[in-house]
Amino acid sequence: MQSNAQARMPVLGIAASIENDSLAHAAGFVYLEETVKRLLSPAVSDTQFARNVAMLKRARCRVQTCNVFIPGYIKLTGPAADEQRVLGYVDTVLHRAKLAGIQLIVLGSGEARKLPEGVTEAAARPRFIALARKMAAVAQKYNCVIAIENLNSSETNFITTLAAANEVVMAVGHPHFRLTADIYHMLKEGESAASIEQAGKNLVHCHIAEREKRTAPGVAGDDFRPYLQALHKIGYTGRIMMECRWTNAAAEYRPAVAYLEAQLKDAYHISRKK
Repeated sequence: MQSNAQARMPVLGIAASIENDSLAHAAGFVYLEETVKRLLSPAVSDTQFARNVAMLKRARCRVQTCNVFIPGYIKLTGPAADEQRVLGYVDTVLHRAKLAGIQLIVLGSGEARKLPEGVTEAAARPRFIALARKMAAVAQKYNCVIAIENLNSSETNFITTLAAANEVVMAVGHPHFRLTADIYHMLKEGESAASIEQAGKNLVHCHIAEREKRTAPGVAGDDFRPYLQALHKIGYTGRIMMECRWTNAAAEYRPAVAYLEAQLKDAYHISRKK
């Protein structure tokens, strides 16, 4: 149950296995983000997929998004990029997404989009944009959104800032191809919150974790408020998913929710009440 004040700010979720649903819900998470690999991949048998859908229907957290979209062996850039293979994979995943009630797929996939040696960003970018536009058309068919995510330069060498990801979204120009802001990756790259403000309504999803060790909010005490204030400026009230490394979920989930909610209330000018 959310108050009217809470409804005016983003809602917290967690990127985790559906097996953690009860624990996540008890800690205060509203959403849970599963992976394409575990839930929707063509490698998942039809029998297991049916079991997965049944689990989602019983879940206490809402499961409307997935990450870990394109496996590293399916290339999105360079000579090895096979458009028909990519689009066939995307069609299967998004067909299953519709059946499972998944509304948004995060396109991180650092290895899949990594530029091979000898391929420049200038050469790869137009081909990637053209492929992304075709992926978006598949997403439209299944009433799903693909939201490309900025990744830091230790994970990929292509689209390593939110500003660069937003430029791709603008170039694709399709309502079913939008933007995920990953604040952890922004912090790793030293990217300012101004990129969030410039992204505007292209931004439809958000990930977060602390900078140094990808720990949960509150472990190292990172101040996310400049980024959260930027989200407030663009009127963002969607999901913020904690995509973190956890050592003891039972002990760490609830304090992470409390810590980030406190910073959100500061950023969104909502009074804190005991």
